[in-house]
Amino acid sequence: MAWPGKIFNGPHGGFFKFAAVATAVFILMMIFKPGTNVIRWIQSGIEIRSQEKQIRMYNEEIDRMEQRIKMLTSDRDTLEEFAREQFYFAQPGDDVYIIEGD
Repeated sequence: MAWPGKIFNGPHGGFFKFAAVATAVFILMMIFKPGTNVIRWIQSGIEIRSQEKQIRMYNEEIDRMEQRIKMLTSDRDTLEEFAREQFYFAQPGDDVYIIEGD
């Protein structure tokens, strides 16, 4: 593996050394420069994935609620059961017992 030595010590060695140092400095600036750096890009990517996951979760919840609304508006028995369980509605003459847990 003598070729790297030939590049840096050959007739254009000064240019290659300069190019290597300039490239290293540029890479370090991209990694650690405030504002637009690689670390911020990675953090932004993580945040975007987290928010996309939240969006999917909320869309699933919306779908479940839309199905429930559709079921409650189309089926009278389901609506009556929902009203009895959630709001303690009763038909005239029904006895309503509310048992609260711990």
